[in-house]
Amino acid sequence: MTAPGEAARRKPARRPTIKDIARRAGVSESAVSFALNDRPGVSQDTRARVRRVAEELGWQANSAARALSGERAGAMGLVLARPAQTLGVESFFLQLVSGIQEVLSARQIALLFQVVEDLDTECALYRRWWAERRVDGVLVVDPRTADPRPELLAALGLPAVVVGGPATPGPDPSEPAAAEPAAAEPAAAEPAAAPAHPLLSTVWADDAKAMARVLDHLYGLGHRRIVHIAGLPGLAHTARRIQSLRTEADRRGLDRRQVHSVTTDYSDAEGAEATRRLLDAARPPTAIVYDNDVMAVAGASVAAERGIPVPGALSIVAWDDSALCRVTHPRLTALVRDTPGFGRLAAQELLAVLDGGPLRTVQGELPHLEARESTGTPPPR
Repeated sequence: MTAPGEAARRKPARRPTIKDIARRAGVSESAVSFALNDRPGVSQDTRARVRRVAEELGWQANSAARALSGERAGAMGLVLARPAQTLGVESFFLQLVSGIQEVLSARQIALLFQVVEDLDTECALYRRWWAERRVDGVLVVDPRTADPRPELLAALGLPAVVVGGPATPGPDPSEPAAAEPAAAEPAAAEPAAAPAHPLLSTVWADDAKAMARVLDHLYGLGHRRIVHIAGLPGLAHTARRIQSLRTEADRRGLDRRQVHSVTTDYSDAEGAEATRRLLDAARPPTAIVYDNDVMAVAGASVAAERGIPVPGALSIVAWDDSALCRVTHPRLTALVRDTPGFGRLAAQELLAVLDGGPLRTVQGELPHLEARESTGTPPPR
């Protein structure tokens, strides 16, 4: 039997309506509508009273009704098409989302976040969000080397900002690479330029220069056998990092058979397996660069299992710094960047687009390399 009052407890609370506000404020429903939508037709005293009553009752505008009336939905979308198992251990996206949310929450805008299986599903989701007017705009992450999303979003007229630059072709490996002049790097975002993609604004980080900093460090220590354990193939930033490694190797006259990249799914399992294969080679690398902190820690564990001292026989660099890099023994050398700040920059750019700003490309802060105990001189040949 149902206990007395149990049915009432289970009944969901009724949301306050405009009629409730009008009744308590002692005004007409049309006056409430004018006051809440900031339209003329009511006095300032009435407007203030209606808003005070609405706040007391916990009233919120219905997002679906706002969308049907042509108003904004009050939400931004973020879709991630990656293996779900890689998200729980990787800190980059948590930090990125925290920066995005910081900006959006200040404007009382919600973030609609969804993980999907593949790019086709992501595109289908954009079409549904657009048809249902669920979001006012989207942040597009993980740009691809061949990416259908910018053209789709532009065709839908759904405002968007690409987080991460498009893949750009590197120099012809057969041509000698000219040395770049040394220059001080900016500590803050670069000035905005014309959009890297003609259809959408872009916020990006210079992966090529970041890789050059890593190679400068390892080459300076004496390493000549350097392998880059990269992330997912097909991602634009993966392509940029791989191309930069080749360019930097050619610039220094290094053997591409000894300086190269292998791709993974970003997981600790694939990072560890790639490390085992490299260490089993006839001439194993003396330094490994991992595309995230999780794979770097997994690689350090493989080295420890095999009794390979770090950095005595193997130097390790993590692309993204995190608490994992700082608590692992030895502490891992890592590229340090303000990932929440990168998220804030992306969200600010999307809001600027929604407010009528021009399409443009904004470069984020260049990461700096923090050398710790996991890198040192290689063993004698």
